[in-house]
Amino acid sequence: MLNKIILFSIKNKLVIGLFTLALIIWGVYSAKKLPIDAVPDITNNQVQIITLSPSLAAQEVEQLISFPVEQTMATIPEIKEIRSISRFGLSVVTVVFHDDANIYWARQQVGERLVEARNQIPNNIGNPEMAPISTGLGEIYQYVLHAKKGYEDKYDAMSLRTIQDWIVRRQLLGTPGIADVSSFGGLLKQYEIALNTDKLRSYNLSVADIFNALEKNNQNTGGAYIDKKPNAYFIRSEGFIKTITDIEKIVVTRTPAGIPVLVRDIATVQLGHATQYGALTRNAEGEVVGGIVLMLKGANSSIVINSVKDKITQIQKSLPEGVVIEPFLDRSALVSRAIGTVKTNLIEGALIVIFVLVIFLGNIRSGLIVASVIPLAMLFAIALMNMFGVSGNLMSLGAIDFGLIVDGAVIIVEATMHQLGHRKPGRLTQEQLDDEVYKSAGKMMNSAAFGQIIILIVYLPILALVGIEGKMFGPMAQTVSFAILGAFLLSLTYVPMMSALVLSKKISHKENLSDKMMKFFQRLYTPLIRGALKMKLLVVSIAVGVFIISLIIFKTLGGEFIPTLEEGDFAVETRLLTGSSLSQTIEKITQASDLLMKKFPEVKEVIGKIGASEIPTDPMPIEACDITILLKDKKEWTSAHNREELAELMQKELEKIPGVSYGLSQPIQLRFNELISGVRQDVGIKIFGEDLDVLADLAKKIGVIVPTVKGAEDLYVEQVTGLPQIVVKLNRDKIAQFGLNVEDINRTISAAFAGEAAGIVYEGEKRFDMVVRLEKTGRQSIDDVKGLFIAAPDGNQIPLEQVADVNLQLGPNQIQREDAKRRIIVGFNTRGRDISSVVKEMQEKIDKQIKLPPGYFITYGGQFKNLEEANNRLSVAVPVALALILLLLFFTFGSIKYSLLIFTAIPMSAIGGVFALWFRGMPFSISAGVGFIALFGVAVFNWVLLVYEFYRVKKKGKTGVNAIILKGTSVRLRPVLMTAAVASLGFLPMALSTGSGAEVQKPLATVVIGGLITATFLTLVVLPVLYTWFEKIRPKGKRSSAAKGLASLVILLAVSAYSGYAQTKPVVNLNEAVASSIKNNPLVKVGTLDIGYQQQLKKTVKDYGKTNVGLTFGQYNSRIAYDNNFTINQGIPNPAYFKSLIKLSESNIKGSELQLKVYQSEIAANTKTSYYQLMFWTEEIRLLKELLAIYENVLKASALRYKTGETNALENYNAESKVNEIKAQLRSAEEDYWIELNRLKVFTADSSITAIADTSLVQKQIQVNFDTAAIAANPTLAFIQQQIDIANREKAVEQSRLKPDFSVGYFNQSLVGYQTVNGVDKYYGAGRRFQGVNLGISIPIFAKAQKERVKAAEVNRVKKEAELTNYQYNLQAELARLFGELQKQRVQINYYRNTALPQANLIISQSQKAFTAGEIGYYELTQSLNNAVTVKQEFTKVLSQYNQTIIAIEFIAGIN
Repeated sequence: MLNKIILFSIKNKLVIGLFTLALIIWGVYSAKKLPIDAVPDITNNQVQIITLSPSLAAQEVEQLISFPVEQTMATIPEIKEIRSISRFGLSVVTVVFHDDANIYWARQQVGERLVEARNQIPNNIGNPEMAPISTGLGEIYQYVLHAKKGYEDKYDAMSLRTIQDWIVRRQLLGTPGIADVSSFGGLLKQYEIALNTDKLRSYNLSVADIFNALEKNNQNTGGAYIDKKPNAYFIRSEGFIKTITDIEKIVVTRTPAGIPVLVRDIATVQLGHATQYGALTRNAEGEVVGGIVLMLKGANSSIVINSVKDKITQIQKSLPEGVVIEPFLDRSALVSRAIGTVKTNLIEGALIVIFVLVIFLGNIRSGLIVASVIPLAMLFAIALMNMFGVSGNLMSLGAIDFGLIVDGAVIIVEATMHQLGHRKPGRLTQEQLDDEVYKSAGKMMNSAAFGQIIILIVYLPILALVGIEGKMFGPMAQTVSFAILGAFLLSLTYVPMMSALVLSKKISHKENLSDKMMKFFQRLYTPLIRGALKMKLLVVSIAVGVFIISLIIFKTLGGEFIPTLEEGDFAVETRLLTGSSLSQTIEKITQASDLLMKKFPEVKEVIGKIGASEIPTDPMPIEACDITILLKDKKEWTSAHNREELAELMQKELEKIPGVSYGLSQPIQLRFNELISGVRQDVGIKIFGEDLDVLADLAKKIGVIVPTVKGAEDLYVEQVTGLPQIVVKLNRDKIAQFGLNVEDINRTISAAFAGEAAGIVYEGEKRFDMVVRLEKTGRQSIDDVKGLFIAAPDGNQIPLEQVADVNLQLGPNQIQREDAKRRIIVGFNTRGRDISSVVKEMQEKIDKQIKLPPGYFITYGGQFKNLEEANNRLSVAVPVALALILLLLFFTFGSIKYSLLIFTAIPMSAIGGVFALWFRGMPFSISAGVGFIALFGVAVFNWVLLVYEFYRVKKKGKTGVNAIILKGTSVRLRPVLMTAAVASLGFLPMALSTGSGAEVQKPLATVVIGGLITATFLTLVVLPVLYTWFEKIRPKGKRSSAAKGLASLVILLAVSAYSGYAQTKPVVNLNEAVASSIKNNPLVKVGTLDIGYQQQLKKTVKDYGKTNVGLTFGQYNSRIAYDNNFTINQGIPNPAYFKSLIKLSESNIKGSELQLKVYQSEIAANTKTSYYQLMFWTEEIRLLKELLAIYENVLKASALRYKTGETNALENYNAESKVNEIKAQLRSAEEDYWIELNRLKVFTADSSITAIADTSLVQKQIQVNFDTAAIAANPTLAFIQQQIDIANREKAVEQSRLKPDFSVGYFNQSLVGYQTVNGVDKYYGAGRRFQGVNLGISIPIFAKAQKERVKAAEVNRVKKEAELTNYQYNLQAELARLFGELQKQRVQINYYRNTALPQANLIISQSQKAFTAGEIGYYELTQSLNNAVTVKQEFTKVLSQYNQTIIAIEFIAGIN
């Protein structure tokens, strides 16, 4: 097959040339369309639900908002985890889905559940909404909006925020690829009615009076229009508030003297602003206004950023004079740096590979042929990347090694040059050159193809990765696979064609540079290989010894998930003391920004994001801030040489500011960490438990341990408590005394201090809240809270302190939950040491020093968890890939010994990789793991080349193992050195790179280069030695065949075991049994078919009946015997009849659907009954086996007493009889078990079931309350209710029959003879036709019978209603009876558990001891044992009855 393709390519050069041109065009087009980004988006699939509730504390937010939202979301399928954070005024619930879930489907599911969640949240508390569809890489463009110099006084924080919200944000939202724009900082404009409490009290007014007045005086309406010919005059009233003066003039009440009291008499009306929960600072300027552009998930970042920049330029023109938009974080800069690194590495790598190829091949033409494969394979890879949606980024493009890609082409071209070198000098014809190329390419193509397949297989484990590491490294494996596939196709087609076309036809044997170099290497290598063949044991021992040393070194390397990508900027996570004010935070952040700007010339700009933005996807309290430090290019750095050093210097400087803690990270890294695991730091120690105080105490203790571990930096201990709160504890007795209620008091407090919107003021398209709150002077201290007056129903004003205790207390700051459990986090970053060893040491110290209370536990999140999960997946995927390689080797060579020989290349090649990492001080990471995978492929490839050559030399008749080795190595020395050189040197720029993103590529390149150095040495020295030993293994033919078969079987079993986990599952649990029965039971099929039947019947509704066609022929008009008349008539039933029939059909379909639910409910109940009956029989069998064991011991003791003469034979006979009786009972119980199991098989329609998963009888939990709502979900009840609807529809059908029907017809006839027309007789023959139409209406004049049918239908409807009432009464009665039974059974179960069972166990143990000691006789023993066993059996029966009662209740309640 391959040889035919090669021959076709050589013979049809023009066709291959055209295909190559098409590839170039396709590749260039795809390159322009390819999405470009810095790194793959590794954010997990998640939907955030944000609820704003400005007046609620953390406890209430958790209880009233977060918990209901979590509970309603928990039933969504495909959920991985649910996290939530509740803090003052804000709830953020993050629902994380599995990666294969469609994000739009996930949002649809969340949106559907939000309806239910909103119903569970009390009114006016908050409205949960979904966050925009964005990701950790979504914050692509961040900017500040500020006034130019000279305009600072014209634009304050409020006007700038208004411009941001109503001009900038609105125009940006129309840009394709933008999910949303989140405003940050500034003051949100409001129309504020600042109430004076003294004036309110003097007029005897309440806050509610103000709200009523404002709401009633802010309306527009219309009065339709007046028709005044020729015009229509439309009526419109304008009552909307437009200015502050309008608000001031609103009448609140009138004095007894009739004087109106206006708003301005009791309040100051002014422009105010909403309570700030966040702010934005810039350098030392203090607070500014800005925005964050969020990119839509899956959009092309480079296109979106360019669109945003174009839009910003356009928006800038529409801004008021003196206002400017200035970006401070533009992701395109990072993208440019990362892609620049990739471009540099690829270009340098390609040039090195081309240089090495030309040097080794000694022929510029052949070198350029191989080199030309590089851009073509790259274009092929880019085209497939675009096709499969793989973006071009640091990871997808960064691992491409052109040395690996051109290996196949190298082998073919080198073989061609070798073949031509053996010809006599002279000039070849084109046909001869074609033939030589075909022979050499055909000879080596199998090994080249095999080598490239091996490299593709070793990348399979990377494709098996899922989660974060799968998203990070999956694109890399895909891109490399695409490039290798392209190179393979080019090696089959393009390379042979170009070799036959371009290589010189003139054969000469002049020694060139390549030949001289290879002679030099041959002179060095020949004595080395000869010496190795003489000292085989020593060579192998050294290799094994070095391998063992490398294993020891590998264990000391440590591990990390992914090396930190240098983004070029810093993100500083900053925390003030819990409870710090926003103004204090702004002051400290401005101070820190000023310090950084002055001390470090590397700093370009410092931006501080305090608290939460308008869209709080990153919910921070007002005492927390993310400082983004924008750095200049590394060339301009003077304070430090690398990122770590600069971070430490900045940390030291920042620590000079008291009362603030800092943790340095990077912007994207910080966001990724938080979104993925809810932890901002590299490692998060999560402590789970219930009590917040206990959690806080444990966190403090662990926080003391963290700094003692080397490498753990930037400690963060989550502050869950310590928030100063003014707590108003209402006194219900006093409230009752004054005739107040809690709602009025709460509304007054909320409106007075938080402010409450009383309407909206429109300024054109802009809209602003009109907010009522107290004057600023009236909300300064706790005394103001105490002195707040509450209006009583009788008109009195009562101070709040008279109806409540107002105290200052410390309360929870925030409450985090994960999978419905509270948690607290102790986080830290790692610097100067790998994550794995840091966490290992940390775990040991925490386990020794911290004792956790019952119910509390610790887990480790962040990058450490990702590393663990990746290692677990690789530990399965890598062995499978290795097994596939071994299997492929076996199929290729047909020999297990050759396969195992080549397979030893894998552990041997790892030696150099480990030493290279150790030498460069790098820990083992997933990047390094990918490097090892690539290394294994190249190493195996080289070993295949050499072993295949040995095999070929041997087939030619060469004898003697040493001679075969010396011949084979001399021929293959050049290709082995060349493939190793191009593969390793191709990675050299990557290994030495210092550009952005090089940190991720360095470990990979280091492993490949170091590994190939040792792998090449081992290929040329150790492999030949091992070959000599393997050649001595000569098993007999039959045995060899058996060995091959066994090896193949083992490998195939291993692979099948990995890929196809147990296909049969004979043991089922309750949920599986119920699911199987609902899905597979034949009765369900009956119900489904009935639905289909009714749906088909619906299609028959519009039946117009048959069309009547008539023909009259003969003498019907005159004596003429051949007159004819043709008629066609069609009846048309009344449209109302059709409409009623359609409704009846739809009702019948719904009835069938409800009937299916009835079937499913009955099947589920029967399945549960059978399952729990099986649990009962299992328990019964266990009891009987216990009893049998006891009586068998009694029988032994009785027989011994009989032998010793202590008793007579009767006791022995009775004991033996009792044993046989119990055995019979046991057999009977086992038979009952199998009978019940067969029933379960029938219900589930699954004959493969052999047992149930639950082997002990447990008490079933009841999920139904005894009330009238319990039967609401009963499916039979719903079915009967539907029957009433069907009866109504049937009645409507009968009533529609009383309406007239219609008919339409057409006639065409001849009237042969004379007809008088206008007084003149004219003759009409058969050809002169007369035609017309007829219309008819059928009126039911004699409709008594039909009216009686209508009455009968009404009687049927009333009958169905009576059946429904009767069924409801019966259900309620049955439910009452079952709950009564349940109560009795519960009393019995408690009696047995607390009293009878302990006594029974005591009787059994004591009676056996007494019998053995001879204190009691056989009859007393049997009586005691029978009583005790009867108690146990009765308890089992009662427990079984209890479970069956609950199943019956669940059936009535409609729970499957």
